[in-house]
Amino acid sequence: MSIEIPTQVVFYKVERAIKEYRKYAQKKISEKVQDITVDQGLILLFLKHYPELSQKEIAALVFKDNASMTRMIDLMVKKEYLVRSTNEEDRRRYNIEITDKGKTVLEKLPPVILENRKKALAGISIDEIEQVEKVLDKIIINCTTNQ
Repeated sequence: MSIEIPTQVVFYKVERAIKEYRKYAQKKISEKVQDITVDQGLILLFLKHYPELSQKEIAALVFKDNASMTRMIDLMVKKEYLVRSTNEEDRRRYNIEITDKGKTVLEKLPPVILENRKKALAGISIDEIEQVEKVLDKIIINCTTNQ
């Protein structure tokens, strides 16, 4: 099946680019840290910079539903990357903190992430990147306004 209409093909290409990048990024991350996923790395990075984030806020940042986020955090606690404790001020919330093991991972991730981005964006100018961002922002606005 071949659909050549650009407005239909663009979403396929965006999805494929994301999947190929994630596959490449996971391979490179696994070379440095064997038992962590791209999403788990993102959770650690967000918590490093914003330790006050709730589980629900992190879920929104990594595009996961609450159930998926709970499973991921449970797994990261089991792997000893995070500890979770009850928030004394609001018993419905948990405090999520990075362990020493998680901090060790955070030391290894930034160079890998930078190299992954460098590889993925090789041969693409700043102007081209800005144009893609503008187009994607328009798509986001189109899909999120007046729903």
